[in-house]
Amino acid sequence: MVNPKSSHRPTICYRPIRPSDLEILERLHADVFPIRYESEFFQNVVNARDIVSWAAVDRSRPNGQSDELIGFVTARIVLAKESEIGDLLRYDPSKPDQTLVYILTLGVVEAYRNLGIATALIREVIKYSLSIPTCRAVYLHVISYNNPAIHLYKKMAFKCIRRLQGFYLINGQHYDSYLFVYYVNGGCSPCSPLEFVTAVVSYVRSGLKMVAARLRKNEEKQKWPK
Repeated sequence: MVNPKSSHRPTICYRPIRPSDLEILERLHADVFPIRYESEFFQNVVNARDIVSWAAVDRSRPNGQSDELIGFVTARIVLAKESEIGDLLRYDPSKPDQTLVYILTLGVVEAYRNLGIATALIREVIKYSLSIPTCRAVYLHVISYNNPAIHLYKKMAFKCIRRLQGFYLINGQHYDSYLFVYYVNGGCSPCSPLEFVTAVVSYVRSGLKMVAARLRKNEEKQKWPK
């Protein structure tokens, strides 16, 4: 494989994943992830069955490889009220059609990493979510030891809102997962107990300052009558 970092600046383009990408998509998932995905998952991706996807390709690659995947992201639309982050989202329960976009998988070929491709793929998902009026957030899981991914999501303003103990089971061993959320279209997190207490304390403080100021003003009036 051509090393884009040592030879030339690649010409990266993005497009939907197609049925012709099936074989390379399966291979890239096997290379990138420590878990295995069922063949049904890949069929759903390449045929766009309830899954949206984007591929990154390098148009400058020679020997007929200019349309071969070097990165990918897959995602699914879910109903907010049926999602695992329903309790972490402030939304109008009278509107049952409100949705979320859940990122299923994201990966980049090793030789093309640190070139901003993963960031661009996530931006495609965010742009897609913004085009859906009912969508309130994009969310995903990341294994707790994947520090580069965690750094990427934080840099892109995703909020880490929960740690899930033993979420992944890999080769008989459990690993924790972090849950990251990016709010869109007015979506936001509900007020946490800490935020509520902070708001109450701030309100009380401002009220006390106002009362103290009035008392001082009254004292000054009594001391210096006109």
